[in-house]
Amino acid sequence: MANLLWLEGSACSGNTMAFLTADQPDVIDLLTQYGVKLCWHPSLSLEMGDSVKKILRDFIDGHEPLDILVIEGAIAQGPNGTGKYDVFCERPFKDWVADLSKVARFVIAAGDCSCFGGIPAADPNPTDATGLQFHRKDKGGFLGANYRSASGLPVINVSGCPAHPDWITQTIIGALTRPQDLLLDEYHRPLDLYSTTTHQGCTRNEYFEYKIAAETLGCKEGCLSVNFGCQGHYTHSSCNRILWNRQSSKTRAGVPCFGCTEPDFPTFNYFKTEKVGMIPKKSPLGVPTLPYIAAAAVSKLAAPERLKGKMIKGRE
Repeated sequence: MANLLWLEGSACSGNTMAFLTADQPDVIDLLTQYGVKLCWHPSLSLEMGDSVKKILRDFIDGHEPLDILVIEGAIAQGPNGTGKYDVFCERPFKDWVADLSKVARFVIAAGDCSCFGGIPAADPNPTDATGLQFHRKDKGGFLGANYRSASGLPVINVSGCPAHPDWITQTIIGALTRPQDLLLDEYHRPLDLYSTTTHQGCTRNEYFEYKIAAETLGCKEGCLSVNFGCQGHYTHSSCNRILWNRQSSKTRAGVPCFGCTEPDFPTFNYFKTEKVGMIPKKSPLGVPTLPYIAAAAVSKLAAPERLKGKMIKGRE
């Protein structure tokens, strides 16, 4: 059995809620079919007080091996570096993380807050919150740029607000069963999950191609990047390849991608697209701006009539 410990710092428990809806594999299969023992979780376990401290101490003192340490939430370092804005089991939470990360075989950050600081680290950041190994885009964070777990890997970042539930369970299994295949990008995200953009697999791609705008949130027709600030074409995620609950994604449901898997999340100007004339100002990932604007303008002129108006004519 592989011992898994889940701790939560400055967070809303959104990644726990996501984790519980995992489907491929689900949490029950993770615990029963893949040999994972959930030693403690702040929302799922019955132990409290001294019992929790004993579990943590047994790992730190080497009485029990700690195979997977999952951290949800940012690390509060304030005030003045004491960490006392977030006290857990009579110690600053950051001190527990510092000790446990030294003995863990793998450390996984679940969600944007533990990966990059997320919302708690947004300005003015009163708790001096940060991510485990990044502060926004800057490498370092709480554990430092050179941190490596006992496996030799850095913190494995499963970003998102919340992280996709299947990404969490699949990353845990990948770390335990095939760590040599766990390739990470520059922000330590698994390439299997973050090498493409949200745009790939979006059902609105033909509307994007001709710059036909969605007229309202929640509608089935039109591209959400033309007017509603969708960031899907420059956000690394597999949200439209690995659907949520095998059913849908934000863009499929008519809500723009907010770019929540990226280290600079949260940004600003949600639901609004900056434009040059009638064309979105920001080009897709890797596309030069001027050729993109020129191509987009031509495409808009060539937009076919069948894509204008309702998908099913007669239901206007």
